[in-house]
Amino acid sequence: MKVRELSFAERRDWLRLYRTSTVGPVAFRDLLRRFNGNAGEALSALPDIVKSSKLSIPPQELVEREMEATQDYGAQIIAACEPGFPKALRAIGPPPPVITVLGNVDLLHKPCIAMVGSRNASAIALRFARQVAGALGEAGFTVVSGLARGIDTSAHDAGLNTGTAAVLGGGIDHAYPKQNGQLYDEIAKRGAIISESPIGYRATARDFPRRNRIISGLSSGVVVIEAAERSGTLITARYAMEQGREVMAAPGSPLDPRTKGCNRLIRDGAALIENAQDIIDVLENTPPQRLLEGGSDYDAPQFDWKSAQADINRAKTQLTALLSPTPTARDEIIRQSGVPVPIAAAALMELELAGEIFVEADGRVSLSLDA
Repeated sequence: MKVRELSFAERRDWLRLYRTSTVGPVAFRDLLRRFNGNAGEALSALPDIVKSSKLSIPPQELVEREMEATQDYGAQIIAACEPGFPKALRAIGPPPPVITVLGNVDLLHKPCIAMVGSRNASAIALRFARQVAGALGEAGFTVVSGLARGIDTSAHDAGLNTGTAAVLGGGIDHAYPKQNGQLYDEIAKRGAIISESPIGYRATARDFPRRNRIISGLSSGVVVIEAAERSGTLITARYAMEQGREVMAAPGSPLDPRTKGCNRLIRDGAALIENAQDIIDVLENTPPQRLLEGGSDYDAPQFDWKSAQADINRAKTQLTALLSPTPTARDEIIRQSGVPVPIAAAALMELELAGEIFVEADGRVSLSLDA
């Protein structure tokens, strides 16, 4: 993928392809690989690749209205191949094809540190989050979080003067929860707000793991302050580990269920942190993360897709037989199938487009509950 600015028509095609009903980040990447990076050609070919009522391509006019509404709101849409796209986020595989940013995009090009934790946080945890976020901001970091109640709110509030970024599950104009409306306004003025969703969109439960993946993807490391054993916060920590980011956690009392997730992270190898300097030390002792400068994620392999269609169709049956409703690593499914990687990747893409399987943003695959 060569880093370059897209024309209006190219950005519209990228957006239209990604807004197609069954196209996630993995299918988007595989489609661009198949069509030599041309989203317009992929859009034209989609109805022939998969004939399914679940495939819904938004009309050009609808996407152009989204682009106009985003601009009118004061935000901008940035594609993963464009120079304004955060380098750290581009490095994850695959990155979100497009993001919408309101506010100061430059903050996303500084070193970023994510801070996440319990919505129902204790008073001492809220104070600790505020102290640490303020000190990290003074040290030159952009503090990234998800605008939720509790730890997120304290981290954002402490980072307002130095730079903070909020990642939303809904559209860029949807401040959630409502009680953080004033904080949202302040971040929009003084920080940055990021979303993968279209403007006007209201988030559902399925959107928050995608949001969490962006929070960790933007950051050099993730700091967890109070998280129960089954907390959604731990999803962000898992994404961070998969992305090669540092995971750090504040220890807590074994008598407080809100700290059991943090204590388990530490037991499993996360760095124990007690102050901002601990976090800085961890990051300074970590090899610089590999940032892709025009990386290969969208580059097309040399492969004759048309002549392989019969093999792709046979592979669909083999791969589907290995899947279950439980998300499984894509590489594991391909390895177990024995199907050549290019054929298996094409088959999984077509199954996703048809709505027969669901592919998580991180590539894990499961049978679609709606299939």
